[in-house]
Amino acid sequence: MNVDEIKGLPTGEKIQIMEAIWEDFREKFEDTELTAADKALLDERRERVAQGAARLHNWDAVKDALGQNG
Repeated sequence: MNVDEIKGLPTGEKIQIMEAIWEDFREKFEDTELTAADKALLDERRERVAQGAARLHNWDAVKDALGQNG
């Protein structure tokens, strides 16, 4: 499957593909140690959320919104 074929898919199917890819990544990298740079980036993002400068979104709500807009 190439990029043009993926672009032509319905949004729901793209989301299913993304979920499968992330699940595959999670399984492969679950036990992988973070680099110092990765840890620093995650710590920075957590701090931004804690300070209210950024916010987290519920994945199911995001999927629903994409489905409504797609």
